[in-house]
Amino acid sequence: MKPGLLKSPADPRSAGPSTRVGAGERELIAGIRARVPPAPPWLAVAIGDDAAVAKPERGALEVLTTDSLIEGIHFDRRFSAPADIGWKALAVNLSDIAAMGATPRLALLSLGLPHHPSADEVYALVDGFLALAGEARVTLAGGNITRSPGPLVVDVTVVGFVRPRRVLTRAGGRVDDDLYVTGEVGAAAAGLAALRAGEPLDEAGLRACAERHRRPHPRVRVGALLGRNRAASACMDLSDGLADAVRQIAEASATGAAIDADAIPVPAAARACFERAGEDAILSAVAGGDDYELLFAAPRRARGRLATVARQARGVTITRIGRLTGDPAIVMIRNGRPEPLPAGFVHF
Repeated sequence: MKPGLLKSPADPRSAGPSTRVGAGERELIAGIRARVPPAPPWLAVAIGDDAAVAKPERGALEVLTTDSLIEGIHFDRRFSAPADIGWKALAVNLSDIAAMGATPRLALLSLGLPHHPSADEVYALVDGFLALAGEARVTLAGGNITRSPGPLVVDVTVVGFVRPRRVLTRAGGRVDDDLYVTGEVGAAAAGLAALRAGEPLDEAGLRACAERHRRPHPRVRVGALLGRNRAASACMDLSDGLADAVRQIAEASATGAAIDADAIPVPAAARACFERAGEDAILSAVAGGDDYELLFAAPRRARGRLATVARQARGVTITRIGRLTGDPAIVMIRNGRPEPLPAGFVHF
């Protein structure tokens, strides 16, 4: 990968036949560069060189994450427009930064383009990426373009910062810490199910679920507030489902967990969608991924600080759904009886 956006392979022979993109690859790269806003002062060397050079945030630790979106695994072009794909590629990385209590700062974008891609589609993908970058105040500092012999691949790296002693991890939870979740869960899974089933999206709630799958909204502000205010003891984002995140935090923190099924915030439209398919709505919601909400643990003594976070969260709801326990079992309580949590999404 060459962080100086956006460069073709150094030796064209190593990439096989040239990829035909509109008027040519160089024109495509020039078109992308023209879309990127001017670099901030802290970016000493921006797009166009072999690597980007950034001044570190003074007195802060750097937080780095990377994730790839692969066509057929993470998105389906029948349901997601190119701009949606670009947006989501950045969103999944911003969500990881938020889960660490950090603030995102810069991003690198690499594209593996199938043979004969459309220049307009590539520009639309980049525009979707830049739309979310603008909202999150993230600078696109570089990247790479190459040809993919298979599906479209969108690879993103995001760098953020956090003050010392403000970092959130999965391992900080303690017995009797409460568990909270931001927003709602199950919407993205229900939206994807509705799209796959060809359901008409004529109901506002179902349209919102489909949009949640296409363009998730990472909880960047809430994550940074949780870290800054020291309101949380552990945190994780819901990329692979609430059930998976509960299990991951509990195992990393060497505790068990008990979740209250009645407290889980599942949108009414998602519940109805799951029930039409003959599924248990709660189990489908907690197992479904792609919500990119935050699950976090917080000690009871931090409830005052957490109330401050909630006031500053700009409308994002925060719901207490359970607690970490001394019993190593990880269960959901429904109708007064414990039952196992389902597994979340796994690639292998």
